[in-house]
Amino acid sequence: MTDLLHTLPNFPTKHYTHLIPSLEKSLITTTDLLTLDPLEVAKRAHLPLLDVRRLANHVLATLQSQLGMIDGAEALRKHEESPNLEDASSLKASGRTISKGWSAISTLDPLLDATLGGGIPTTYITEVTGESGAGKTQFLLSLLLTAQLPPPQGLARPTVYISTEHPLPTSRLAQLLSSNPNLSSLPTSTKPSLAHIFSIQTPDLESQDHILAYQLPVLLSRHNIGLVIIDSIAANYRAERSSSSTSGAALGLRSTQLIQLGHQLRSLARKHYCAIVVSNQVADRFAPLPSSSPPQRPPGSSPPSVHSQISSPPQSDGSQQGMQSLDAAVMPPPPSLPPPQVSSPQYPLLTLDHQQNFFTGWSAGPHSPPPNQNLKTPSLGLVWTNQIACRIALVKEQQMYGNREEGNSVEGAAEWTPRQWKRYMKVVFASWAAATGSEERGTEFEIWSGGLRAVGQGL
Repeated sequence: MTDLLHTLPNFPTKHYTHLIPSLEKSLITTTDLLTLDPLEVAKRAHLPLLDVRRLANHVLATLQSQLGMIDGAEALRKHEESPNLEDASSLKASGRTISKGWSAISTLDPLLDATLGGGIPTTYITEVTGESGAGKTQFLLSLLLTAQLPPPQGLARPTVYISTEHPLPTSRLAQLLSSNPNLSSLPTSTKPSLAHIFSIQTPDLESQDHILAYQLPVLLSRHNIGLVIIDSIAANYRAERSSSSTSGAALGLRSTQLIQLGHQLRSLARKHYCAIVVSNQVADRFAPLPSSSPPQRPPGSSPPSVHSQISSPPQSDGSQQGMQSLDAAVMPPPPSLPPPQVSSPQYPLLTLDHQQNFFTGWSAGPHSPPPNQNLKTPSLGLVWTNQIACRIALVKEQQMYGNREEGNSVEGAAEWTPRQWKRYMKVVFASWAAATGSEERGTEFEIWSGGLRAVGQGL
């Protein structure tokens, strides 16, 4: 900063005497202060970020004023609007201020909204996962229309639908508009419209990366988008992985790509104050087989020695006597009582088999999942799980009904026939809503012509 007074001779350095020595020691010039990111300058000079940003804004405003780009009054106003560390109120926000800024998209069902903690909030990445036929796409289509409603039910803003598998089902959207009384009864000025939904298709991973990196930010800025839906986030990654290597280097590259994708989507959500909702596919998860217990010894017998388990060639009498004496000298006498056997836990606490019960939505507890439900795991693994703020699991269970009295079949067991499907919505984790317990199925819902609606209290 030795060139600061040469560039701006009248710059008031007395307000920044605690910053300039550290900047000079780190060899940071005025050009570096104006062109580099304030975070990088703060790290190099070991200074507070807000102090560096305040100095950079003041230098920029003074330089623009001397060049005639702005007048002195506007330069003073820009400097006063910059973060001031002496004013603590400009750096802190009360809980009431934060709650007033809360915006969420409703599901148009009070019970489902209560399960989700008020709906789908903005500035976050929310994932909806479940197997085929669980209702993921139906849920996302209803959000495309609800987000266009005025607050508090929606955001009164257009929406974007990015599809990786199938085009936007416009006929189903028209059915939702005509069948749901919360939408069909609205006046034309506030009624959602298909004209306010932008649809984009990404057939492969390369086009998906290009669209998310270049086209989507421009679309968000020009049309004030309030909701971005990606259906589904894992389709292109799974197709790419099936045709590529599964070596450690390939998996490491995939992890890096997922981290970059999560950072990119979070930045867009915060910058444009929109909600980003993605659907995710699932894969079957097989529970490990129960460990078999070791064979039991007859009561009163001693444990077999090491030498008795190894077949040895026949030896002479002298060698046999020597071996017996060696066994007597080396092997300890058998204890009067067998030592207690401590069995290791089936799911060690630090293994993925145990931890995934808390972030997948399908728990392997003693009471869940029920016998007619298989364990599932959302795609893209733990790396992608760390990128999202909320995971909503749509669980589909097949209801079984007996059609023959127990004991009448050949093998002495009752026969069961599937009659219908039941669907449940679970909050796996979220910072604004309580997670559904591992012993609970969640909130039961059904799919009808008007979208999703709850059919009863959660079990």
